[in-house]
Amino acid sequence: MSDRDEARPRTPAPAKGDRSPVRFTVVLRTPARAAEPLFARAPKAWQRMLPYVVAGILVVSLLPATIAVLTNDYKAGGGWAGALGAAQTVPLLLAVTRPLAAWALILVADTVGAVVLTHADQVAGHAWPWTPMCIVGYLALMICLGLRESIRTLIGVWLVTGGVGVVLGFFEPDGVTTTAALLFVLSGSFLAVTGALRGIGDAQQRVAEQESISEAERARRTLLEERARIARELHDVVAHHMSVITVQADSAPYRLPGMPEPVREEFAAIAASARQSLGEMRRLLTVLRGDRANGGDGTRTPDGTGALAPQPGIGRIQQLVEATVRAGQPVELSLAAGAERAAPPAVDLSAYRIVQEALANVVRHAPGAETRVSVTHDAGEVLVLVVNGPAARDAAVEPAGSGTGHGLVGMRERVRLTGGTLDTGPLPDGGFRVAARLPLNDATEDAS
Repeated sequence: MSDRDEARPRTPAPAKGDRSPVRFTVVLRTPARAAEPLFARAPKAWQRMLPYVVAGILVVSLLPATIAVLTNDYKAGGGWAGALGAAQTVPLLLAVTRPLAAWALILVADTVGAVVLTHADQVAGHAWPWTPMCIVGYLALMICLGLRESIRTLIGVWLVTGGVGVVLGFFEPDGVTTTAALLFVLSGSFLAVTGALRGIGDAQQRVAEQESISEAERARRTLLEERARIARELHDVVAHHMSVITVQADSAPYRLPGMPEPVREEFAAIAASARQSLGEMRRLLTVLRGDRANGGDGTRTPDGTGALAPQPGIGRIQQLVEATVRAGQPVELSLAAGAERAAPPAVDLSAYRIVQEALANVVRHAPGAETRVSVTHDAGEVLVLVVNGPAARDAAVEPAGSGTGHGLVGMRERVRLTGGTLDTGPLPDGGFRVAARLPLNDATEDAS
């Protein structure tokens, strides 16, 4: 038996040590705010720092390389080489938080550099309009854009890149190696791949959030269903007491002859109020049991049984254990004498249901496990204890009359109803323990 009987909402964040694709897509999903850094919501610190480290390495590597190539290979002036090197590489640091602004700055710097190189002394025989360092920095920028911006923005960036290359082609110097088409193809490929990865991350995040909402709603529905089931069962207990009050009030004048008229009228009013309350409870029961004993049109189900059957109690735990044993589950029962007589109706019913749910969970999750059921009582409370060992086989069996509720959720609601306490948890040997303390006094008012 395990806690999987209890509905638990799922959270979008993966558990520690999880290597599932969800961990990867959490890193890649689009930042929620405009200036939020890439990977800002990654689960580990090194993942959040990774974009800054990569951008810093690129700037430190490309800046001196750009200046050296422009000075030595293209024979551009030292001042122009330094200015262009800084303008084409330093904005990469901005790409971590604002890649679109960084792209605008770098594109302008690269375009100005292409114009300047048309007048360089040794541009012939070299790449133009985009130098190798420009291409490397521009592709790194495309990765940042693809992980951040929308598809429409990425298409616009790609088309502008190609358009600038076409315009510069009209001013192409003689003898150069044209790189406009190369950058156009490579930038489109990088944008497509990173945009697809970002889309997968966003989609996985939306799925995880929807699962979390659905699981929370399922847990809420489970709790409401269990409370409605408990209310249906307790109706029979309360209805019995109301019927007794009605009979006693109606029969009082006959059992106590010579009763004054005002007293007779008082008993008649008590009986009328009890009958009215009983009628209201029956109408409420019709609503609560509509999905079990009645059809959707208000008619009874064909068998007409189950909903109006007497509610079980501690006295029927012996039969429950015998049915479980017949289904192949070894169960040892220790039932204190007089526990049923000592327990009020709500505690009597709750004790039975707790044992029933606990045994059903043992059968489902630990088939063949040695199980001990103990029900004892003293002057103040009833103690229900169900302990099982580890599963003895893999095949699961279902006993007749297995659990009617939702496992630990139902147990907690029943214990809460009586003002008691519930202690559940795994054991070191692989088994499970359920211990419930149900007060014998009227604890419902305190619990409410």
